[in-house]
Amino acid sequence: MSWQEWADAAADEIRAAGQWRAPRDLDGNGPINFASNDYLGLTRHPDVIAAAHAALDTYGSGSGSARLIVGSRPVHSELERALAEWKATPRAALFPTGFATNLGVMTTFGDEGVLLCSDELNHASIIDGCRLARGEVAIYRHNDLDHLRSLLHERGDRRALVVSDTVFSMDGDLADVTGLVELCASEHALLVVDEAHAVLGPQLHLPADADVLRVGTLSKTLAALGGFVAGPTRYVELIENLSRPYIFTTALTPADTAAAFAALQVLRSPEGDSLVARLRALVDRLRPGHPSPIVPFVFGEEEAAVLASDALRFRGLLVPAIRPPTVAVGTSRLRVTLSAAHTEDQVDVLAFALDEIRAELQTSA
Repeated sequence: MSWQEWADAAADEIRAAGQWRAPRDLDGNGPINFASNDYLGLTRHPDVIAAAHAALDTYGSGSGSARLIVGSRPVHSELERALAEWKATPRAALFPTGFATNLGVMTTFGDEGVLLCSDELNHASIIDGCRLARGEVAIYRHNDLDHLRSLLHERGDRRALVVSDTVFSMDGDLADVTGLVELCASEHALLVVDEAHAVLGPQLHLPADADVLRVGTLSKTLAALGGFVAGPTRYVELIENLSRPYIFTTALTPADTAAAFAALQVLRSPEGDSLVARLRALVDRLRPGHPSPIVPFVFGEEEAAVLASDALRFRGLLVPAIRPPTVAVGTSRLRVTLSAAHTEDQVDVLAFALDEIRAELQTSA
């Protein structure tokens, strides 16, 4: 079989499964977007935009090299210090994306002789990081600390690394971060937590000597692009010296770095407190008490989720259907993500439309 024949056959297989996807260009005049991770609406904040413009004028459009060669700029170090302070850790290191951060952390610490324990619903970047690591990978049942404990007890004399999202990206539920911290401390395991979606929590309160690495992204709450890891000084220094995605990748652009720094200043101000409170209120308006801005509406079969998405788009509301392989078969859904930039009326319109569409689908079933 030639490569062209293989490519055609692979494409046909995806199409036959009804799972063919393609990028969709959007502009500000399209439907109301309920699928963005711009949780606080800071991508359009004047301070964030101005900071990016100023960095372009000062440093140009790109960094030109990896951090350890000639790609590091003062704005990179400034943001790393601010991120470390925000996460109450001694050090932080920037990566070009959150995905690259998880690859870098997992491959740095998950070497041969290490057992990596990963929650079964962790993000794809964690999954791929574990696959690239040289240690043995064990998957524990979602949020099941007893199962995790049994895996750690069975590891023998191997070092152990436990990795978990703090907010899971498809269901919007939370990890038991307190339980994870306590279990990993008692089992002398390194804990890696990915806080990419943790704009509403959960909050981590760590002992000063905790073996914990905190992974985050700059592309969601902080409205730019990039990722970071924060933690003990020696661990971050090892990442800078051993992580291939850090060493061999051109440094984050100055404009993105400056934009993220400005967004972090907004987040840590009274204005940021107000935006977080507004987001919390909008989530409660759609699903009272739900712990994150990711609100899933599970329809089950792919066709039902696609029909629901199409019906919303007809009403001027954009919520793409999430289908296998992103989620398990039989759990296709609409993954609503709320932002402080939404209005109460927009959320009410969405809630009414979802109720109406569910009723229509149940009637036609």
